[in-house]
Amino acid sequence: MVKTRALVWLKRDLRIDDHAPLLAAQGFDTTVALFVIEPEWLQSPECDASHVETCLTCLAELRVALAQRGVPLLVRTGSILRVFQTLKADYAFTHVLSHEETGPGWTYTRDQQAGQWCMGQGVNWLEFSQTGVVRRLRSRQGWAGSWQARMDTPLRLLQGGFNAGQTQTAQLAVDDIPTLASLGLAPHRKNLQAAGERAACQTLKSFLQSRGRDYCKALSSPLTAESGCSRLSPHLAFGTLSMRVVHQATEASMARTNDPSLAYGLKGFSSRLRWHCHFMQKLESEPAIEFHNFSRACDGLRPGDVQGGAAPFGDADEARFQSWCEGRTGYPMVDACMRSLVATGWLNFRMRAMLVSFASNHLWLHWRTTGIFLARQFLDFEPGIHWSQMQMQSGTTGINTLRMYSPTKQAQDHDPQGLFIRRWVPELARVPLPYLATPWTMDIAVQRTAGCFIGHDYPAPVVDDKTAMKAAKDRLYGLRSSAEAHLQARQVLVRHGSRKSGLPPGANRRTSQNTKKTETARFVQGDLFGQDSE
Repeated sequence: MVKTRALVWLKRDLRIDDHAPLLAAQGFDTTVALFVIEPEWLQSPECDASHVETCLTCLAELRVALAQRGVPLLVRTGSILRVFQTLKADYAFTHVLSHEETGPGWTYTRDQQAGQWCMGQGVNWLEFSQTGVVRRLRSRQGWAGSWQARMDTPLRLLQGGFNAGQTQTAQLAVDDIPTLASLGLAPHRKNLQAAGERAACQTLKSFLQSRGRDYCKALSSPLTAESGCSRLSPHLAFGTLSMRVVHQATEASMARTNDPSLAYGLKGFSSRLRWHCHFMQKLESEPAIEFHNFSRACDGLRPGDVQGGAAPFGDADEARFQSWCEGRTGYPMVDACMRSLVATGWLNFRMRAMLVSFASNHLWLHWRTTGIFLARQFLDFEPGIHWSQMQMQSGTTGINTLRMYSPTKQAQDHDPQGLFIRRWVPELARVPLPYLATPWTMDIAVQRTAGCFIGHDYPAPVVDDKTAMKAAKDRLYGLRSSAEAHLQARQVLVRHGSRKSGLPPGANRRTSQNTKKTETARFVQGDLFGQDSE
C-alpha cells in the first residue's frame, strides 16, 4: 500500500488548537509541518523586523508543542517553490494541507504558483477555512449567517498524537529557527506584546474573566484601552488564536457570569467580532483595494494618486509625511499616538482612525503611502482590515461616513488630564494643562516658564486645523455630489455592503428586507457603516 505523507503548510495559523489541517493530518501515515520564511515577505513594504521576531517566537513555542505530538516542524528560508521542490526530494509528500489565507498581493501570487506546482507534481493541496471569509463569494447576501454558522461550528481539537518514529521523517534536517541577524534584519526598538499560543490563551482568559468589564467605556481612550481592550488582535493576526475560539469562549463567558458589568462589556465585544472578518472579506472579494480606491471616482483626488497606487510625494508633501511619521506635527495628541505606536506596535482603534484621518485630510496625503508606514508599525497588521480602514478614514470608499477628527478635541475628550500626552511627548511635560492640547497658544512668558519654546523645543502646527479640515470637507463632499460618485457608491455597496441577512432570529437582529431598506436610506444620507470595529 502506498503511504500517504502530509505536509502541513503553516502560514498565519501558528497554533495547535482549532487547527483543521493538523487535525486532518492525523489520518495520514506520516506528517511534517512546514513554515517558510519567504523573501517576498521580508522584502514586502509592509514587513517589519517586529513582525518577523514575533513570528520566530511563535514558531519556537509551536515547534515544542508539535514535537510533543510526534510532528517535526521545519522552518525553511526561501521561495515556496524552491522549498517545496527540495522537500519533495527528501520527504515524498503526497498532500499539502493548509489554511486559506487572505493576505497582501504577493501571497495571492505565491498561492497561485504553489497550486500550479502541486498540480504538476501530482500533489493534492487541501485548503481549509479558518475565518469567516468566504472564497469566491458571489454575493454578500447571507454572509452574516455564514459567519455565524462557521463560528458556531464545534472546535477542531487534536486528540492524541501522530505517527512518530518514521525513518523518512527522522532523517529530515530540523534546523535551528533563524534569528533576525541571520535573516539580515536589523533589530527593532519596539516593546512588544508577548507572542505565542500560551500568551494568546492567557490574554483571552484575563479579558473574559476581568478586563472585559470596562471594555465599552475603555476602548476610546489610549490610556484605558491599553488594558481595557481585548489585546487579542496580534494573536488573531499571527493565528496563535482562532476567531472561532474567541467567539465561543466569549459566548460561554457571557452565559455563565453573574457579573452584570462583565456581561455588558463582553456583549459589546462580541457584537464587534463579525466586523473583523467583514473587512477581510472586502480584500478577498476585491484584492485591488490594496492599491486602488474603492470608489474610482476618487482617483486623482490627492496628489500622487495615479493608476496603480501612489506616486512619490513632492517635497512639501514629503515634509508633512515625515513630520507625521516622526510624531512632530505640532498637534500633541497626534504626536503622542504616533510615538506610542512606534514604541509598542499597538494603538487603540479610535486613535488609529485619528492618525489616518489627520494624514489623509489635514495633511492631504495619499492613503497608500501612509498605510505602508502604519502597516510596519502595527504588530497586528491584518491586510484586509488595514486597507479597508485606510480607505474608510480617507473617504475613498464612496459609501462610508466622512470622519474627520479634530486632534484638539480628541485630546480634550480622551486625555483630559494630559497623562498620555505627557508620557509620550516629554517636551510638553511642564506645559500647563489648559495649554497642553494647544501648546501653540501659549504666550512667550508661559513658554519660558514651561521650558518649551514652540518652534524650537516642540514644533508649531504643520497645518492649521480648521483651515485644513474645511478644505478637505469641501473637496470630499464636492466629489460625492457628482453623478459618477453616486454610481460608484452603488457599485461598492452591492459588492461590499454590510448585511445581517442569514442570521437566525434574535434580539436586535433585523430581517434581510429591513436591513436592505435601512442601508438604502443610509446610503441616501451618505451615512453608511458608521460603526467602528476594534
